[in-house]
Amino acid sequence: MSDPATSEGREPGEDAVARLDALTGEDGRALLAELAGHDVTGTDGLRLGTALRRRYPAQLVVDAMGQQELRARAAGKFAGAADMFFTRAGWEQASAEVVSAHRAARFAGAAAMADLCCGIGGDLVALARDREVLGVDRDPVHLWMARRNAFVHGVAGNVTVRRSDVRDVDLSGVDAVFVDPARRTARGRRPVGDSEPPLDWCMALAERVPRVGIKAAPGLPHETVPAGWELEFVAVDRDLKEATAWSPALATARTRATILPGGHTLVGSPGDPVPVRGPGAFLLDPSPAVTRAGLVEDVARLTGAWKIDDRIAFLSTDTLVRTPFARTLQVIDSGPWHQKQLPERLRRLDIGAVDIRRRGLAGDVDALQKRLRLTGSRRATLVMTRVSDRPWALVCVDISPDVSP
Repeated sequence: MSDPATSEGREPGEDAVARLDALTGEDGRALLAELAGHDVTGTDGLRLGTALRRRYPAQLVVDAMGQQELRARAAGKFAGAADMFFTRAGWEQASAEVVSAHRAARFAGAAAMADLCCGIGGDLVALARDREVLGVDRDPVHLWMARRNAFVHGVAGNVTVRRSDVRDVDLSGVDAVFVDPARRTARGRRPVGDSEPPLDWCMALAERVPRVGIKAAPGLPHETVPAGWELEFVAVDRDLKEATAWSPALATARTRATILPGGHTLVGSPGDPVPVRGPGAFLLDPSPAVTRAGLVEDVARLTGAWKIDDRIAFLSTDTLVRTPFARTLQVIDSGPWHQKQLPERLRRLDIGAVDIRRRGLAGDVDALQKRLRLTGSRRATLVMTRVSDRPWALVCVDISPDVSP
């Protein structure tokens, strides 16, 4: 297979694209290979750059070191980051590979798709594993990278890229559309719900192509999404990453919480009210995806747990339960919040370090950490919260993985 980044040539007048082309030439490839595995930041990076400039053109060294730094940063998102190309903005906005793969599976059955605002091609690569995909973006640098990254992952044969405003693209012959509207400007993040193109335009795509998925910020208000659409909140392990709005042709629920990499998914269902009572032997801290999806009570019914406060998203049980939708902690101390008494309480429990988890109770976590001055041998989670609307403190420890429910 030929290298698409060189065989199709550069776009006229685009100096940045020409510099990327140079990185795929003989010297560029050799330089990138030499940099692989090196930390190019700090003093060591300065020394390395000085040495490389004696053998390579200065601009080529600058560009190669920039790519090496971004590749190292992107390794947490992409297994193949060492061979991919990035811009800082493109890497930051791109979804993690595990999220893109999960999302691509929702488009099963679509033979031809459009990836609008495709950026550096993270979702494009995942979508193109099973179908033909048209990638559209206004940025010639990102289009170059999208095409190159598709080549790196062996799916370039399924990818066509087009430089255009996505609003001008003919979508005839397309079975489904994924769109990742820009949520940042040169000055930083836009307000939640503000994007380019606007969210309303993205949702109107469903009138032209029924199957539509829209990447959104996890803080997107539920009411922003029309009736019939699904709003899915995705977490990787305990980190809430993003949301996706699914058009009625793809929606199967109003809200959904998905936990990756396990692929665990939870949707709301009718049920009896969840009781509220004091903390038991175990505390369940729901995934932020569950909390954002409004499915805390569904986790309670699933696990036989109760709420410790009507407005706080902590649950409790008297028996050990394990669920992918919440972190389970063992409660070793529980009582009203008295900050002056707290250091002594922790010393009695031989606590030497705490992670502070605050929900529903005001307080300066950093200042509290400094004041505790603990010296014990155990590590714990200090939960600052409310129980039946009273300020409360729970001291909890992790459950050993080999302890059975």
